[in-house]
Amino acid sequence: MRPHPGPCTLAQGPFCFQPGSGCLQSVRAWFPGLLTLTGGLRSWVSLLAIPGVCGCCGALRPRYKRLVDNIFPEDPEDGLVKTNMEKLTFYALSAPEKLDRIGAYLSERLIRDVGRHRYGYVCIAMEALDQLLMACHCQSINLFVESFLKMVAKLLESEKPNLQILGTNSFVKFANIEEDTPSYHRSYDFFVSRFSEMCHSSHDDLEIKTKIRMSGIKGLQGVVRKTVNDELQANIWDPQHMDKIVPSLLFNLQHVEEAESRSPSPLQAPEKEKENPAELAERCLRELLGRAAFGNIKNAIKPVLIHLDNHSLWEPKVFAIRCFKIIMYSIQPQHSHLVIQQLLSHLDANSRSAATVRAGIVEVLSEAAVIAATGSVGPTVLEMFNTLLRQLRLSIDYALTGSYDGAVSLGTKIIKEHEERMFQEAVIKTIGSFASTLPTYQRSEVILFIMSKVPLPSLHHPMETGRTGENRNRLTQIMLLKSLLQVSTGFQCNNMMSALPSNFLDRLLSTALMEDSEIRLFVLEILISFIDRHGNRHKFSSISTLSDISVLKLKVDKCSRQDTVFMKKHSQQLYRHIYLSCKEETNIQKHYEALYSLLALTSIELANEEVVVDLIRLVLAVQDLAQVNEENLPVYNRCALYALGAAYLNLISQLTTVPAFCQHIHEVIETRKKEAPYMLPEDVFVERPRLSQNLDGVVVEFLFRQSKISEVLGGSGYNSDRLGLPYIPQLTDEDRLSKRKSIGETISLQVEVESRNSPEKEERVPAEEITYETLKKAIAGRDLRADRAFCAAVDSVAVEEQERERRRQVVEKFQKAPFEEIAAHCGARASLLQSKLNQIFEITIRPPPSPSGTITAAYGQPQNHSIPVYEMKFPDLCVY
Repeated sequence: MRPHPGPCTLAQGPFCFQPGSGCLQSVRAWFPGLLTLTGGLRSWVSLLAIPGVCGCCGALRPRYKRLVDNIFPEDPEDGLVKTNMEKLTFYALSAPEKLDRIGAYLSERLIRDVGRHRYGYVCIAMEALDQLLMACHCQSINLFVESFLKMVAKLLESEKPNLQILGTNSFVKFANIEEDTPSYHRSYDFFVSRFSEMCHSSHDDLEIKTKIRMSGIKGLQGVVRKTVNDELQANIWDPQHMDKIVPSLLFNLQHVEEAESRSPSPLQAPEKEKENPAELAERCLRELLGRAAFGNIKNAIKPVLIHLDNHSLWEPKVFAIRCFKIIMYSIQPQHSHLVIQQLLSHLDANSRSAATVRAGIVEVLSEAAVIAATGSVGPTVLEMFNTLLRQLRLSIDYALTGSYDGAVSLGTKIIKEHEERMFQEAVIKTIGSFASTLPTYQRSEVILFIMSKVPLPSLHHPMETGRTGENRNRLTQIMLLKSLLQVSTGFQCNNMMSALPSNFLDRLLSTALMEDSEIRLFVLEILISFIDRHGNRHKFSSISTLSDISVLKLKVDKCSRQDTVFMKKHSQQLYRHIYLSCKEETNIQKHYEALYSLLALTSIELANEEVVVDLIRLVLAVQDLAQVNEENLPVYNRCALYALGAAYLNLISQLTTVPAFCQHIHEVIETRKKEAPYMLPEDVFVERPRLSQNLDGVVVEFLFRQSKISEVLGGSGYNSDRLGLPYIPQLTDEDRLSKRKSIGETISLQVEVESRNSPEKEERVPAEEITYETLKKAIAGRDLRADRAFCAAVDSVAVEEQERERRRQVVEKFQKAPFEEIAAHCGARASLLQSKLNQIFEITIRPPPSPSGTITAAYGQPQNHSIPVYEMKFPDLCVY
């Protein structure tokens, strides 16, 4: 077959099938049988399937191929032929079944052009594909998409940055298309891996590197958009994908490009901002987390934690805090507690890491918890505090032992004590910051929870010492009380009964009498935080005797009924601990300032007339304590007690607004100013106190007299009788409860023994006649036994522990036992009680002996004859 001499008008190439041409004659000479057997158009179409013939027979090629070929110009710089592209688009819309063939042919041409480095035609092919994707949404688009993704993958595999960027842009356009039909077999694993690799590009050219990284981020964003909401697509939330996507975004978020350090012109600044990979990565990360469902949060957060660990980003903690702020503000609020749980688990997993790493995790946890509290923390509140307190205890052990294993060996990592202190402060700060965002009821639960963790002195828990000589229990007490102080700061509760329940107040006040002065100070500050509900605490930070307290601008409110009930129940217990705290020799200025604030705030927040009277009696008792000095207090402590009493009485006299009371207090203060300034706070509570060396000869004029105060306040309606009584510390409710229970236990034990020794079925011993002497002996014996039991209960801590355990078992039994068992138990006790009452009634209601003696009943047995009272004969002395 040879080319014909004339020009070809129907097809380009060396051969054609123009009628009358040599090509057609040659074909007839080649295939004479084919044309005669089949004939017609079918034979011509079949001819195109023969290799070597399709390429030279342009007029007989399929229409979709000719339309595809026509969109490519002779010069690639001319770009896509738009008119021919419109024809191709119309053909694809008119014949959707040809769309997959169009895609396959375009893919074939693109692969050939890439191999021949004809990049101009590659760009034209991708442009054509993009337009076809945007225009066609038919059911046959899935097969076309497969060809499209094949071409994109080919471009991404290229080493040319421009081709990688071109393929990424096309993929992003494809990702924004909402397909009408789902795909069951499409995979994006290659694209996730390739885009992640592009995010870590290290090209020598800074500008090209930036473009490649941004393309990689955009590609990952496109994968997420395409797959995240389609359940039929590959699960992008699988760890194998998240472990590539999230670190790639964090890598670009972490590394700020050096190009930002240049100073662009104002017109170029917005463009530079758009080209910043860090901002693009942040937007992509926010979009990814915003689309995360409940079950996918863990897979999205775990790679973040691993990335921060691998790159040691906890210690500077700036980037870590920024990451989790992005996370917390991006996810749905109801999923916040899942992030908190992941951080808590990660903190436990790193419990043996360096203190700086743990401190960074804790501070990130603090920031995340504050944000989570504005949404929904869920059931993780106590879990979070429990984890933090556990880490606090571990840190104390590390600081004392000097190692993570409890013993220092050759290969043990030595711990720096100051780093552990830093970590402990970070934990306490986190506890306070998170608790401040909680509602009142949850905050109360947290307070009770922390207080239950404070170790109290007990014979069953011996004190342990560490390498530095400090006591483990003491350090734990201090750290937990610091945490409790952080939680209680700013605590607002209208009902003191709920703010300070009995079990909490008992444990707190029991620590107020410890020998450690630092612990006592923390307890006083915690009480002040609870009582101060109107922000008056800072106004009593310094002790002074102001002539006019109106300058303080105190916020005073009337004592509520709930506060009155609280003070009736707990006031004596509170007064007792204040009084005993004043007797401590190790008190310093801060202790007296805290005591003054506690007295002042109690007078403002919880005081009625009865409380005011008791507080005045308490302060006068403190004055007597300094005067008598039975405790052999140092001179500074005695002067401080005098000054404390003067400052408080000056305050309470102006609060009560009783003129005679104010006058008496003012006269004594003026006398002290002239002759005994060492008894006033202005000379005692200063940097260099001016004290007196002799306090034994204090004259009466320097003292506040109880008789005078009782007289002036009694005339104003206060209880003068109560004011005249000196204050004496009383036993606490716990002591009185232990006493009552010891006596009750002794009596119940006697009754139980008697009931066992005298069963109802056996013959009863004749009852003894009850007289005055027998009752007196019985009462005396019972009191003696009760006193012995009480003394034994007070002296023995073991008995108290057994009593608490028995009480706990009883409560647990009534809570968990079946109703029938409880009813049977109560019925048995009621029967026992009734039998005892019947015995008592038989003894006490026994009739007196008959005046007529006894009569003989049947069978010869003597029997008492009961005579009615009105028939009895009484002696003459009984007749009036």
